[in-house]
Amino acid sequence: MNVLKVRAGTIAVFVLPCLLLYVCMVFVPILVSIYSGLLDWNGISDAKFVGFANYQKFLTDDPLFWPSVKRTIMFAVFSMIEIPVCLLIAILLNRYVRKANTLVTMYFLPVILSVVIIGQLWKTIYNPASMGGMLNGVLTALGLDSWTHNWLTEPDIAMYSLYFVSLWQYFGYHLLIQFTGVQNIPNELYEAAKIDGAEGFKADRYVTLPLVVPIFKISIVLAFIGSLQSFDLIWVMTGGGPAHATDTVATYMYGMSFLSMKYGYGSALASFLVVFCLVFTVVINFVFKRIENKVN
Repeated sequence: MNVLKVRAGTIAVFVLPCLLLYVCMVFVPILVSIYSGLLDWNGISDAKFVGFANYQKFLTDDPLFWPSVKRTIMFAVFSMIEIPVCLLIAILLNRYVRKANTLVTMYFLPVILSVVIIGQLWKTIYNPASMGGMLNGVLTALGLDSWTHNWLTEPDIAMYSLYFVSLWQYFGYHLLIQFTGVQNIPNELYEAAKIDGAEGFKADRYVTLPLVVPIFKISIVLAFIGSLQSFDLIWVMTGGGPAHATDTVATYMYGMSFLSMKYGYGSALASFLVVFCLVFTVVINFVFKRIENKVN
């Protein structure tokens, strides 16, 4: 069979519609957001061009901005804690559990639930015992009254309560990714490693881990970038409160744009969030590229 030579123009005909759609849905809104960040505008009345005043304000004069950045980074860091655990569980399931696919599917169920449902469920669990809160009720029944808290209204612990819910929600998501990666490793490689005296976790050290690095990177990137943009779960459960104690950059941006009617300022925050995500994506890819080079 002769190899077909496809002209660049023919390729462009098929690629161009998708490319145009991507540009219109992604790049154009980003550019519009950057421009809107240069305006003093409430989204309704006439806008006033103020240059980089909005950017300067949140970087230097806004006492709520940098704490929200810190909480956003912490949210992203906590989201990655479970990924090594998911990899370990995926290895154990693949090796010791029959019909592990069914078990992984059960773990995946929280991922397909609506965020509103999850938020309302956990708000009920976190309620005080007097309001039927299951967590405080169990702690009280065990005689651990000193451990009970108003989990979503105490500023010092509210964010940690949200971290846990996020970990619970996406545990099955990352487990499925890691389990798929482990399953796709050919058995022949383990058999060859066994001949060389590598079995069990020793085989995982020299066979499994090097081969799942690309899959591991996918989970890290998805978890990190998704957490940097965390909004829905926080907004459903706390709305950024109490007293902005659970505000991330995304929730703070929403509050500024649509509640305080500072659309120009909110657009500047949105532009910062885009750059923030881009920088961390580049850093993560650079780190994993070096890891992959060392492994290979």
